Amino acid sequence: MTEIRILMVEDEMCLAMMLEDVLTDAGYQVVRAARLKDAMNIAGREHIDAAILDVNLHGEAVYPLATQLHEAGVPFMFASAYGKPGIPEAFSRYPVMPKPYPINDLIPAVEGLLEMADGKAEGGTSPGRSAPAHPAH
Repeated sequence: MTEIRILMVEDEMCLAMMLEDVLTDAGYQVVRAARLKDAMNIAGREHIDAAILDVNLHGEAVYPLATQLHEAGVPFMFASAYGKPGIPEAFSRYPVMPKPYPINDLIPAVEGLLEMADGKAEGGTSPGRSAPAHPAH
């Protein structure tokens, strides 16, 4: 069985390392990026099953990557200290993970993203058109 690949886009190194440990311990393969350009390159050339996107990367908004992932049918969630109100309407149906990350909610949220992908593969609604599998906190 191939590993499930999670693109984790986070510019705070300590948070990125902690998230990677949690995701790896849960059996996921983590592909990390801290800059928008790097994340977009990875998403354009590598297979990604789901993604966690920090909304603000060194002062750059992550929304161009969100658009790229949406168009590719890759489910994702945002991570933001500001919560859902700061997310543009075009992405309002995607889940938002609060920062600091509630560790106990991380794996269930990722599983929800993967269920979104499974639903699309089985003829369900596409990510971004269905309700988030896990409500934002």
